[in-house]
Amino acid sequence: MEKKKNTQPKLKIRKGDLVQVIAGDSKGKQGKILEVILKDNRAIVEGANMVSRHTKPNAATPNGGIIKKEAAIHISNLMVVDAKTGKPTRVGRQENAEGKLVRIAKKSGEEIKQ
Repeated sequence: MEKKKNTQPKLKIRKGDLVQVIAGDSKGKQGKILEVILKDNRAIVEGANMVSRHTKPNAATPNGGIIKKEAAIHISNLMVVDAKTGKPTRVGRQENAEGKLVRIAKKSGEEIKQ
């Protein structure tokens, strides 16, 4: 019996992280990650990449009409914002004092907390 190998790479971003959009129409905007879509390597960022959706009237939206909502952005176009400096930073991984692997900001060396 052969064990299946996980081909999915480890992502640098997680739900709840504060990120900045570094490419595309929403370039420069900062927001919290609402959802990460693993199979597509995409994420939905609060207030970025807004699209208009035409909806029919239903129980949730009695009037229907045009609704603005966030669309997914590829994670290569996102960078985690360093809590210490407030600027975008690359993400590294390092063992902490307890021997647990944690994410660190490359700019300041600080641990990235949710």
